[in-house]
Parts: sequence; structure tokens; C-alpha cells
Amino acid sequence: MVRQPGSGRDPGKKARRYPDRMPFDDGDEGPVFREPPPADDRLWRHPSELGPVAIADRRGPWAVAVVSGLIGAALAVGLVAVAWGTNTRTIRTVERLGVPAPAQTVSAAGPSPVDIAQKARPAITQVIVRGRNGNAIASGVIFRTDGHVMTNSHVVLGAESVHVVLADGKQIAAKVIGTDLDTDLAVLKIDGDHYPVAVLGSAAQLKVGQYAMTIGDPLGLAGGPSATAGIISALHRHISAKDDGRPLLDMIQTDAPISTGSSGGALLDSSGLVVGITTAIGVSDAGADGLGFATPIDVARSVADEIIARGHVVHAWIGLDGQDMDTTIDPALDVDGGAVVGRVVDGGPAAKAGLHVTDVIIAVDGKTVMGIGELVIDLRGHKPGDVVTLSVVRGHERKLMRVTLAERPRELAA
Repeated sequence: MVRQPGSGRDPGKKARRYPDRMPFDDGDEGPVFREPPPADDRLWRHPSELGPVAIADRRGPWAVAVVSGLIGAALAVGLVAVAWGTNTRTIRTVERLGVPAPAQTVSAAGPSPVDIAQKARPAITQVIVRGRNGNAIASGVIFRTDGHVMTNSHVVLGAESVHVVLADGKQIAAKVIGTDLDTDLAVLKIDGDHYPVAVLGSAAQLKVGQYAMTIGDPLGLAGGPSATAGIISALHRHISAKDDGRPLLDMIQTDAPISTGSSGGALLDSSGLVVGITTAIGVSDAGADGLGFATPIDVARSVADEIIARGHVVHAWIGLDGQDMDTTIDPALDVDGGAVVGRVVDGGPAAKAGLHVTDVIIAVDGKTVMGIGELVIDLRGHKPGDVVTLSVVRGHERKLMRVTLAERPRELAA
């Protein structure tokens, strides 16, 4: 018998365990045992009174709840099981004369991983590329019923032919509609209509630690797309691509495995909505680090829509390069962070507004900027012709400067 703290029982006394009796507190004398009332006059039963009908395998890990005080604990166990991925768990309580009560079912919130995978897989494709840079196999996401497919731009660069393999194994020639190197996104088009599409969500409300699933076509294996599961490990990551060094900004990080061939696949949340396009994996000198990165679907959808409308993406341009502010640059500056201007393009928007090298941009339209990556991300939400107000630290002086953004010259996008 396990004694509750503070029961007043003398620890020197020993008590026998009576499975058919229940203890009660008798003041300073501590718990004593009394004979229980007859079975028919009670709402509870001990397993020894129920016979073989109500007794589960006593060697098993789960006990049958037989007293009202254990029902809540049994329900709690059921909820834990649901949280670990079981869609439903059946819990039985035993009442009068060993007659089983109706099963109670505790349902998980949202669809199960099986439901998520089965619903999303038809919209995930394999992408086969043959080109001057060699052949490649990657993944794609059908996001329009007319056959538009999102994938990564690094997948189709230098492509001479592109084919899409649907989940049912059918292979169709695809046309590259456009690419965007900044976000590593591309849009393909396959002939036909009424294709199954992925349901796009939003990455705006993602939280670190929540469930995540990736679906792609790793290694070009037969049998259609495959799914892996994990969590959202981090948000707003800035990384540099190993192949060309081009930075990838505001990325979603996940520990759900992303294998070779899964570039361009889908990252889904616990509701089965696509919240990102899988783009890169973390690699160190020792090999793959088990971390993957995805472009937020809000960015991917905006870029894809613009590619379809224009054939390319129009980026707002401020006309400067820079780096993150840190104390080694100028310890005397009283700023916690910012984007330090390293170069101002002659005749560009920043130059026309009067920005200088070594200026530190600490906010855009009143929103704090902690580094050059955040500045770039903030400007992505603007269009050419928009006027933004920069909070700038120059020496020990702080000032507001208005900059009229321009369209980035096409040659600078290469």
C-alpha cells in the first residue's frame, strides 16, 4: 500500500495489504481497515470480485479501472497515448457484477498522420530533370488544378527537359514557367486539368515544437511519395546554400527527415495544410545533421503567383549591401543590433535618399531590424515605388530617412 503524504500514519507500524478492504483515516491512529459493505450495496468492485469477464491480462501493462477514483487517471493515460500519435484509444470501466460499460473513445484533435499523408500524397510529384548540369530527381507540389507545380529553382537550373511523375506513376512532360533564385522557388506547368492539389495553409502561426510532416519523393524510389514526421525545430532561420553561397532567409527548420530527392516537396502541419516547401538540409563536415529547412508557404505562394502572372518575380530594391551589426564594428554605438551599410549603389534608391557607408539601419517603418537579413525580409513585403522610412544611426546621431524603392535591375538577380 502506498501511503499518502501527511496521512499521520506511524512509519514504524506495518500494515497487511487487504485487497478486499479499503482504508480510511481514524485520526491520530492512522489508516485502519474496516470490512466493506456487501458488494451489491457498493458502486465499486475489486477485481477479485468480478471474475474472469472483467479482468484484463494481469501481466499486461494496462490495468482495468474499477474504482471511481481511478477513472480520471485512466482517461489521462488515454490522452497521453493520443498525444503520441494514436488517433483514438478505447478505455473501459467495469461496473455492477462485472458487466462492461460502453466503451469511451477519446479522439485526437485534428486528422491522424495516416489521414494527413493519404490526403496529401496525390498532390506530391517526382520531378525528373535532364540538362547540361547533369540529371536530377527531386519533388514538386501541385497547387493548382490546371497543372501548376511548385518546386525549387536549384532543381531546374540548366534543365533541357523536365518531366513530372504523378503519384499514380504517370509521367508527363513539364514546362518551366519561371524561377526565383532569392527564394529558391520555381513553377512548372504540365498539360491537363483537374489535378489533385495540396491545400495551402500559412506559416505565420507556426510554433516551435509543434508536429510537422514532410512528403516528397526521395531518391526517386518506386511506389510514390513517402512521408516522414517530426516537429518544427526553429523559425526565421537564415542559412547559406553550400552550392552557390546565396543566403536563404526566414526559413522554417524541422527535424522531420528530408532526404536527397525531397527538394521541392511539402512540409505540412498537424491539420494537413502545407506550410512550407522543403528546400535544404543541414550538412556539416561530419555529414547530414538531421535538420531540414523549408521556405514558408506564404512566401512560396506569393512568388509562384507572380511567376505565373509575369514569368518572373519583381523585387523591390533599396540599392545597398550590408552586414549584421555587432559590438566589434563600433563598440561606442549604443545599439543592440541593426544592418550596417557596407556599400551604396550609385544612382540607387539608398544613394538618392542620402544613406552612407557605415550607417546602421535599426528600423523600417518603426519595426526594429536586428540584421541585414531582417531588412531584406521586411523589404520583400513592399513593391517598387513604395516609400519606406528608415531609422538610421550615423555616428552618435539618429535620424529618419525616407527611401523610395525601385524595381531591382534584372542583371542583379543573376
